[in-house]
Amino acid sequence: MTKRLFDLTFAIAAIILTLPIMIVAGLLVWAEDGQQPLFVAGRVGRGGHDFRMIKLRTMIAGSEVLGGSSTAASDPRLTRLGLVLRRFKIDELPQFFNVLAGQMSVVGPRPNVRRGGVDLYTSQERMLLTVRPGITDLASIVFADEGEILKGSPDPDALYDSVIRPWKNRLALIYLEHQSLALDLRLIGLTVVALISRPAALRGIDRLLERWEVSDVLRRVCTRADPPGAAAPPGQTA
Repeated sequence: MTKRLFDLTFAIAAIILTLPIMIVAGLLVWAEDGQQPLFVAGRVGRGGHDFRMIKLRTMIAGSEVLGGSSTAASDPRLTRLGLVLRRFKIDELPQFFNVLAGQMSVVGPRPNVRRGGVDLYTSQERMLLTVRPGITDLASIVFADEGEILKGSPDPDALYDSVIRPWKNRLALIYLEHQSLALDLRLIGLTVVALISRPAALRGIDRLLERWEVSDVLRRVCTRADPPGAAAPPGQTA
């Protein structure tokens, strides 16, 4: 089964199973402030082409003009319901429609914004644009606590760029080296596990990284034995 056929099959099944959840969540978002429950965000996909990624809105209406693209857990733009939707990844469910449209895969590097994101990529990081971006991947599981890492920062975008981007994109490049249907199925399973027990999911990720003989430094960051610190992004030595 090709990746695209798998994506289509999985996305159709996921939409059928989760459509009631999406509808209820959308109604709750609308009831909270009477505004559009969907948030359509500009992202960069395969080949460097722009596309519009669909999410359930977790911030106040017009949030895109009130702050940067990185979101700390303390971001005042987040709504109370939005925090819950993010915790259980419910806001990401509409992206299965992006998968149907061929703009995304179920598993793959998370899509980034262009300005302040892809525009800053090194030549090595631009390898991430050779595949469809995904709903989940290694980095999505490891950095599910991204909001907590950015919490309280006066400049979440700058902190993201120096502390999260380097490790996240290293993991995304590692995924490209080892991608397979079996790995995608495993990462989907670990994504579900992470909703129940993040430590268990991180142990699962570490077993993969150990098998691939990934550096101890990256493994310690991924298991949070060491906190993620500032580092150069892949392909940049200084």
